[in-house]
Amino acid sequence: MDRLSNINPFARRDSHSANSVITYKVLTLLSWLLSLISTIYYTYESPHDGHYHRRTIWGQNYFHFSAFSQNYLITSLFWLTLFILQLGYISHLFSTKVENVNAACAVGSHFIFNNLLHFAFVMLFVRSHFVWAEIILIINFFNLTSLYFRHNSYPRFIHLPAVSGPLAWTFVAIYWNGAIMVPHSNSLVARVFANIFVWSILAYGLFFVVIYKDYTMGFSLSVLAASLGVAQFFNQLVAFQWIFAFTIMATLFVFTLVVAVPAWAGKTRSGDAERAPLLADN
Repeated sequence: MDRLSNINPFARRDSHSANSVITYKVLTLLSWLLSLISTIYYTYESPHDGHYHRRTIWGQNYFHFSAFSQNYLITSLFWLTLFILQLGYISHLFSTKVENVNAACAVGSHFIFNNLLHFAFVMLFVRSHFVWAEIILIINFFNLTSLYFRHNSYPRFIHLPAVSGPLAWTFVAIYWNGAIMVPHSNSLVARVFANIFVWSILAYGLFFVVIYKDYTMGFSLSVLAASLGVAQFFNQLVAFQWIFAFTIMATLFVFTLVVAVPAWAGKTRSGDAERAPLLADN
């Protein structure tokens, strides 16, 4: 078992050797750049190879508009913020504080895998390979969920950019890409199902906010619900989906504030405001 643990990159470790830290530095930075560059490039450019249905990320979003399509501006700002915060997370791999380096390395394997899967998703999505893109999203959902429940007590500078932010996006993206993947996604039956499934965003968010006091997940899902609501509102004014999306956004935001304000004030059981959102009250 010890040998298996030593070769398993996802095994939990309290300390890391100098060589493994160097490996994490190189692979984390390279995988992050791969994720960043591919996302930015295909935001503005269509692929010039492969499947004939080639479009930019947002070209796919609006060409295949569905009940889970996003607003390009809000979601783009979400991702821009996430990429910047991830750069801050990566900088802690180069910290002089051993505890910061160990904490950053602890989530490193999952984060690297997330970056590679995100790159694969983008490459498939813009080429209209939506079924394979959905499979990639589901794999990443399990990857990030595993990361969350194994490493949910690290401070905000690690948790938000490497764990909760990507997990919130992946959860919503499964519906986004899934709706595009399903034929006749704008039919009456599909819309009715979408009106039901959209509430899972609220249930999912409240689970983390109430059980784990995780306001980073609450805020992330609130922003993505707002993006969904804005896109639906401007596409189809007479519809329930945008009303539900804004209701979900407002509810999540209020519950998140209830958790976040005491955490910011330092009123937690440990007195450690940096770890506050991830600790449940006794």
